[in-house]
Amino acid sequence: MKLTDHCISLKGLRFFAHHGVAPQERVVGNEYILNIRLQADLQRASETDDVADTVSYADVYEVVKAEMAIPSRLLEHVCARIIHRLLAVFPQVESVTVCLAKRNPPMGADIEVAEVEMRGER
Repeated sequence: MKLTDHCISLKGLRFFAHHGVAPQERVVGNEYILNIRLQADLQRASETDDVADTVSYADVYEVVKAEMAIPSRLLEHVCARIIHRLLAVFPQVESVTVCLAKRNPPMGADIEVAEVEMRGER
């Protein structure tokens, strides 16, 4: 049997990080919620039941965690860095979609999150 539309998703990753246009945001920090979708060929892993034939969730998390620790002014910059690094580290990944949300952004509005979504592929 041929399986199609393979993806691995990590949803609701929570980080406290120091991103923002205002210098105060980069000092005080804020809460962020991140969702990632990786498209990769998972056919072999479905047959072998071997973690070596897939993309390790734990390894993906470590890459994302390292990128979230680097302060940036724009969420777009953070998303692009995460996508670039995941594609570089995991050659079996064909595309990456990242959705990054900042909770309670300081903009004088009653708003739950401000969110950026980006997709990158080989």
